[in-house]
Amino acid sequence: MSINHYENFPVASVLCPPALRPAVAAIYWFARTADDLADEGDAAPAQRLVSLSAYRAELHAAVAGSIPATQWQHVFTPLKHALARHALPVALLEDLLSAFEQDVHQNTYADRAELLAYCRRSANPVGRLLLHLYGVQGEQQLRQSDNICSALQLANFWQDLSVDTRRGRAYIPLTECSRRGVTLAALLSRKDSPDTRALVADMVGWAKDLMLAGAPLVHALPGRAGWELRLVVQGGLRILEKIEHLQYCSLSSRPTLRWYDAPLLLWRALRMKAAAPTSLREARP
Repeated sequence: MSINHYENFPVASVLCPPALRPAVAAIYWFARTADDLADEGDAAPAQRLVSLSAYRAELHAAVAGSIPATQWQHVFTPLKHALARHALPVALLEDLLSAFEQDVHQNTYADRAELLAYCRRSANPVGRLLLHLYGVQGEQQLRQSDNICSALQLANFWQDLSVDTRRGRAYIPLTECSRRGVTLAALLSRKDSPDTRALVADMVGWAKDLMLAGAPLVHALPGRAGWELRLVVQGGLRILEKIEHLQYCSLSSRPTLRWYDAPLLLWRALRMKAAAPTSLREARP
């Protein structure tokens, strides 16, 4: 359910229903390729925007049923089939592209609401596209999906603090930095201090609350899809737990999931209950 290279979490795994696997893979490669255009390599920002504009034109051509251009044929040929077979909501794909375009020119976020607005376009569309494939469209389920996807995006941000700050990006909202007495310069220089660790702890708690708010969705998805989502949720929570084990020093060290985490994730997935914990705090922007 994730973009921004969430190889922490399964994409079109063996748990994905076989009939939907090609569509899930098509969505993933569409998003990952666009993300690479926005982030990878040494192209200038103006050139990145030109490439993303051409990519958007190819999306429109795929929607119209045209033959994809050679450059991204591996992306748009399967996506064209998925669009035709499953009537994927094109607006959600457009939202993803707008978020990647935003990545080219915006490096900081004022507050939690602004960052969640970014997540609404950078991550939440993936969950909604998957729910569309699974035939799940209830308002509560859509909200839960949004919470999970935003939480995964935030978990990735806090996991990648040491990487993003080297690129001059600070996804921790500036109001949160100010509240903890951490300057933007200190954050970008990856200066470790009790204040920066307390700041990261706040962000980890926020992401965890969102994840737990969305977790009951696992019981609404049919069959193997629900089990895959259990592992996705537990993978996100495990990353947050690893940041906690680092004493919230992810500005200098990047935690990752390892093969030996798999048994723990499976055990925790099996133990997920149908009812949300009574102590769950309401997730707030």
